[in-house]
Amino acid sequence: MAPALWRACNWLMAAFFALAALVQVNDPDAELWVVVYAIPAILTLLVGVNPLVTGNFIWKSVSAIHMLFCLVWAVGLAYYFLLHTQHNILHEEEGRELSGLVIITAWMSLCHSSSQNPVGGRIQLVVAIAIALLPLISWVYIYINKEIRSSWPTHCKTVI
Repeated sequence: MAPALWRACNWLMAAFFALAALVQVNDPDAELWVVVYAIPAILTLLVGVNPLVTGNFIWKSVSAIHMLFCLVWAVGLAYYFLLHTQHNILHEEEGRELSGLVIITAWMSLCHSSSQNPVGGRIQLVVAIAIALLPLISWVYIYINKEIRSSWPTHCKTVI
């Protein structure tokens, strides 16, 4: 059962990252964000197809570089966000960007650590299920809750 759940989580996250890349089409810096989400979408899809791919040197290298890039960027955005925040994290462009970078870093870290045991332990599997469900549940909540989206810029309102 655990291998099937691990693969399902990876398929779900690959779909989430692909969808996140697709909704960037009308963002002012879309080229950058499409790549930021497309890389984990591809890497996660590969894990969903073959969990043992996490032991591959190329997969490990690409994921490690991307995690480092996202982590450094997230720290910078968190600092900016703490200094300039006026609303809830989801009301600020930088807050939504920070959330995406944190999700990418958390998921890729979980996948990266699964190279020794592609299924992971029970705790790792529970964390994977929680991380896989959180962004999609959040996206549905935001879609239903129009008040959250009311202060967003036009490019964010028109893609959902």
